[in-house]
Amino acid sequence: MKIETWMFAICAIFFALVTPAYWFITEAGDHGGDWTGTSALAMTFLLAAMVTMYLGFHARKMDERPEDRKDGEIADGAGELGFFPPYSWWPLWCALAFSTMTYAVAMGAWWLVIIGGGLGAIALAGWVFEYYRGEHAH
Repeated sequence: MKIETWMFAICAIFFALVTPAYWFITEAGDHGGDWTGTSALAMTFLLAAMVTMYLGFHARKMDERPEDRKDGEIADGAGELGFFPPYSWWPLWCALAFSTMTYAVAMGAWWLVIIGGGLGAIALAGWVFEYYRGEHAH
């Protein structure tokens, strides 16, 4: 994970240098600067710095991966990679409930927000607990 840490660190340094330059260039214009772009670049810098710190912190605690060694072979990374869930219908129902609530807010139908929230709570509970029963229970 050291390579990933350096990639995000370079991006964070880039955005740290570009943000004040962008603010200075847009401030020179007639309309007093572009605060939206400046704040978006500042937030992008903060996001890249946060990911850099997270990856750097975990890179120190992890054992060395085959990808991090110069003499690493492809076969060194063989084995079980983790658990990959099978198909699931619950994300679809969660998305439909959320889109119903969003549509209801846009149209001002607050009664539909309550119905969508109830259906969304059921769908979210089904998604969280889908591996506790049925075909894919653990």
